[in-house]
Amino acid sequence: MLFLFLFIFLIFPQVSEAQCAMCRAVVESEADGKTAEGINNGIVYLMAIPYILVAGLFFFIYRKMRN
Repeated sequence: MLFLFLFIFLIFPQVSEAQCAMCRAVVESEADGKTAEGINNGIVYLMAIPYILVAGLFFFIYRKMRN
């Protein structure tokens, strides 16, 4: 299950577009598209780390209780 989650997460990173209102306003005011892409990827990766840690914790708890 964890492998499936990581596989889907790594294959489809473009699906999850996340930006706060302030970041979006700053990025839209700039003409360079690479800055917007970099900020968006940074936000998505920072947001994903806690979810990956919690999923790993639940996986280990599930595996421990199953044995």
